[in-house]
Amino acid sequence: MPRPRPATIRDVAALAGVSVGTASKALNGRGSLRAETVARVRRAAGQLDFRPNQAARSLHADRTYTVGMITTDTIGRFSIPLLIGAEDILGAGQVSVLLCDARDDPIRERHHLQVLLSRRVDGIIVTGRRAGTRAPVGTGLPVPVVYAFISSTEPGDCSVVPDETGGIRLAADHLRSTGRTRLVHVTGPAHHHSARVRAEALTDLVAEPLFGEWSEAWGRRAAGLLLARGLDLDGVVCGNDQIARGMTEALREAGRDVPREVAVTGFDNWDVIAEASRPPLTSVDMDLEGLGRAAAGLLLEAVAGNPAPGVHRHPSRLIIRDSTVR
Repeated sequence: MPRPRPATIRDVAALAGVSVGTASKALNGRGSLRAETVARVRRAAGQLDFRPNQAARSLHADRTYTVGMITTDTIGRFSIPLLIGAEDILGAGQVSVLLCDARDDPIRERHHLQVLLSRRVDGIIVTGRRAGTRAPVGTGLPVPVVYAFISSTEPGDCSVVPDETGGIRLAADHLRSTGRTRLVHVTGPAHHHSARVRAEALTDLVAEPLFGEWSEAWGRRAAGLLLARGLDLDGVVCGNDQIARGMTEALREAGRDVPREVAVTGFDNWDVIAEASRPPLTSVDMDLEGLGRAAAGLLLEAVAGNPAPGVHRHPSRLIIRDSTVR
């Protein structure tokens, strides 16, 4: 039985609905193409298992078809979904990702940066274990850098961050749409970027927020404080899923029905927490894989000579479960 014919660049172009020249530019990071065109071509290449000729690729601009990713997220809670999303875009164009764990160590980070540059990567994605801002990984670098999940303090850098303000508003607006009018916000440490941003987004809807820790134990303690104060509340917007799970457990143990008497929302949509809670948590999902795809697309555009400086906010979405509706 004859072996199937390997896919060609013409096959990729036909499936993506573009010209052969456009398909070639998209796969090789050349020219000025729209991000969605590049993504469509790369998806088509992935579907067809297209493998470009390596010798031909080497004749193009000085490219190694590798990208570095530097992270401080040791456990991978945020960086792994982001990496998966980035590889959706980069992998379709046969671009490999070299993952480096800096472990919040500036010396280790500088070492990783030097190694990546010595390997002549085409670009670098920098991410971390918490949202917020950080100093640039370097200045005057010979390759483009995109910051993902975190943002650079340098306005001329390109950063892609989750829309935390829009996300927490989605949760509050959802509670209001279910008839909840007496809302409370329970969140993490007051000095933490995400806690501050999310609390500021709710100033017109809730009274003074309860700042504490990013933990289930704090959710339980906060529930005790609220009940002891005798507050007439019917909705709690929590800063993360751990707090929300502690809150729902304590409310239920105190005889409050969730969600009939008090509805509770989380943030992060961490499935091991949100889906295992009793009841399962309605939670804000920052779409980290989508954020990773956006960051990779912007990096490829920068490699092609079309940088997009500034902060790009990636929309969040709300996953509705039984902690707010039944």
